[in-house]
Amino acid sequence: MNLRAVLLFLLPVAALAADPSSQWPYVGGDAGGQRWSPLADIRKDNVGRLKPAWTFHHGDFSQGNDQHGATAFQATPLLVDGTLYFCTPYNRVIALDAASGRQKWRFDPKVKLDGVYAPTCRGVAYWRDAQPRSGAACAERIYTGTVDARLIAMDARSGRRCEDFGVKGEVNLLQGLGKVGLAEYYMTSPPQVVGDRVVTGAFVKDGQRITAPGGALRAFDARTGELKWVWDPVPPGVPAVTAEQVKQGGTLTPGTPNVWALMSADPENGLLFAPTGNAAPDHYGGAERHGLDYFASSIVALEADTGALRWRFQTVHHDVWDYDVAAQPVLFTARVGGKPVPALVAATKLGFVFVLNRLTGEPLFPVEERKVPASTLPGEKTSPTQPFPTRPAPLHPLKLTRDDLWGLTFWDRGKCQQAFDALDYQGVFTPPSLRGSLQYPGLGGGINWGSVSVDPLRNRLLVNLQAAPFTIQAVPRKDYRGATGATDLVGMHPQEGTPYVTVRAPFLSPLKTPCIAPPWGRLVAIDLDSGNKLWDRPLGNLHGMAPFGDRWELGTPNSGSSLQTAGGIAFIAAAMDQYLRAFDMDSGNELWRHELPFAAHAAPMTYKAGGRQYLVIGAGGHGALGTRTGDAIVAFTLQ
Repeated sequence: MNLRAVLLFLLPVAALAADPSSQWPYVGGDAGGQRWSPLADIRKDNVGRLKPAWTFHHGDFSQGNDQHGATAFQATPLLVDGTLYFCTPYNRVIALDAASGRQKWRFDPKVKLDGVYAPTCRGVAYWRDAQPRSGAACAERIYTGTVDARLIAMDARSGRRCEDFGVKGEVNLLQGLGKVGLAEYYMTSPPQVVGDRVVTGAFVKDGQRITAPGGALRAFDARTGELKWVWDPVPPGVPAVTAEQVKQGGTLTPGTPNVWALMSADPENGLLFAPTGNAAPDHYGGAERHGLDYFASSIVALEADTGALRWRFQTVHHDVWDYDVAAQPVLFTARVGGKPVPALVAATKLGFVFVLNRLTGEPLFPVEERKVPASTLPGEKTSPTQPFPTRPAPLHPLKLTRDDLWGLTFWDRGKCQQAFDALDYQGVFTPPSLRGSLQYPGLGGGINWGSVSVDPLRNRLLVNLQAAPFTIQAVPRKDYRGATGATDLVGMHPQEGTPYVTVRAPFLSPLKTPCIAPPWGRLVAIDLDSGNKLWDRPLGNLHGMAPFGDRWELGTPNSGSSLQTAGGIAFIAAAMDQYLRAFDMDSGNELWRHELPFAAHAAPMTYKAGGRQYLVIGAGGHGALGTRTGDAIVAFTLQ
């Protein structure tokens, strides 16, 4: 990359770097997604004095009593120059005064919700023009993706559309995809801004057809919305569709892996890091995929300016489990042999943590290819081996036995054991089968979109993960007589173009508890220099879900992420209870908790305004996870 390109990448960052403690310009805090703050006003000795400073209710949610289902509020606000920016589940974008919580403006994209079963928006993106026209609007922009597949740019100061971007402020993301089913393709995570590029991925509905919309990444000019490059994830030797072909009416390759989770960027080295999903469909490869899973379930590094491939690291070969990489790659500087190495953490649904050189993709700790069970499904041929990290060691058990099964009573434990006996199970890579297979961890993880946080001073990683086993059964299409239709997690997926439909379900007892012993949610700290585990504890209790629930520290399924600070404290909610908690990063001891208006399944963030450190979190529940939905942004300060 030449000097001019480097300057263009770094200028927007440098403009924000004068007082980093007063900025949070990315959902993950920085372009590398560390979820760490240099602030230390809130410390171990005073965190108990944290009290709510203000609460804002955006009013834009559903409890599932309408045709579109319950919402999920997963947004982490950005903070730029005293203003917070976030999106609601229905893609309204709101700006608040950071000190008071007073609304400055609200933008309504008027989304079409037809077919969207669980509306969500995990955040927005910010860009500052390094070469603004004097007095012109939109020198600072907020970008948001919508659940009806649009990319919209608005002025950060006023909330008005940037009319010079795309067509009247928006780009139609369905262009270039060919035929798209109802709510089959849309954005749930924010675009990644790097330099003057706005890069988009998207959610593609699971298990529908082998000709699902292509999962290509697209980069748009931050000023004009012009399509600048396309990365079409086809295997080597297959011609990739280019940006020019799309502009001329071409269609991106169908069925390729998508990128639905948050991306990361290394502006200094001009790199973009994308966690990829599955090739279509999720649970059957066979010959019908045509090798399109070459880039699936991987971390892919691209040149941010051109989209050229730099490297790829695959976490699962020929994925038929829906073990796509949901977690944002997190950048940090490793210490190897006393020397600094640009590094990246890739966390997966399996509870695996891979630590890679982010310039080359090479593992910094050994990764072993181990033999795994072969598929018994006619027409399917799974990979004979899969990659296993050695350090950090896998955070999730690699094997479950009949004696490990659990229930609230002997009766429901026995029912779990009967169900276990009827299923195929040979460990974490047991393939889907005609009989039905147990998947542990389940297709939700493990580690999901909330990713991890990294303290770059101490090189300490904090990860929240869950244990939520699932069952997967392949049924010959001609024999299937059950209900049709599914959500992204459960039910029947048609997998059109293959010989099988797939049925997915949680592995629960008759009393609706997981058939495995608690903790069902955990919080784990790891030393990234050695790869050793520092501590491991349950995350969440049964508050509000069982009598004396506060006493049941069993851990719960969770969705969200953590924040670490220079004060040596980690903050996290994520669990199904309604608590925001603070933990001592040295010991793992809980230091403080506060009950929120709703469960919080976003990542907390922090900043300084008016001389005070604020801690802010979005608390609005998650319909699919089973927590009550709502609409709160809550800010805390020391009292």
